[in-house]
Amino acid sequence: MSIRRLPVYILLDTSGSMRGEPIHSVNVGLHAMLSSLRQDPYALESVHLSIITFDTEAREYLPLTPLDQVQIGEITAPDAGATFMGAALELLIQRVDRDVKKTTGDTKGDWRPLVFLMTDGSPSDLYAFKQAIIEMKARNFGAILACAAGPKAKQQHLQELTDNVVTLDAMDAAAFSGFFKWVSASVAIGSSSAGVSGSISLPPPPPEIQLVL
Repeated sequence: MSIRRLPVYILLDTSGSMRGEPIHSVNVGLHAMLSSLRQDPYALESVHLSIITFDTEAREYLPLTPLDQVQIGEITAPDAGATFMGAALELLIQRVDRDVKKTTGDTKGDWRPLVFLMTDGSPSDLYAFKQAIIEMKARNFGAILACAAGPKAKQQHLQELTDNVVTLDAMDAAAFSGFFKWVSASVAIGSSSAGVSGSISLPPPPPEIQLVL
């Protein structure tokens, strides 16, 4: 019998404003998250991870990969550039439609995917972003969590996408590592509880992170 997968998609803003310490801190946080999840037997059994980065375009940095096979190099940010968040959501929808197995009459498909989106700005392609939100709501995601990092991130756009919006005041290693710790705790809970309730209750965020209510 095959284990049902828990697809986890991480969408990372790599626009010009993330250059320097922020993107370095994101890399550190991602690696810490990976090592933490790999110590969790439930996560190791079910989690498949994908990373999509977005700046002047959206790209699939890591296709959906079993947790124990994930290899991540250094994610970089260009000198300058826009934040094509709508394009990132469009790419996510295409990949989810292609890669996530649906439940059919005789076989159980994957668990409902978890999506984590982090940005330090607002969508440069606002029309595409709003159109993509309609498509996102038509899909059955287990949870969508958006993080507005730093003073220029616009929470109101993220709140159109999901009720789960958090803010990071700082954009240093402590703040980003707090965010990725929370992501890994959420994924770990998701991987152990997905079969029980079908819905995922997110753990309370660490002190560096504020929940937008």
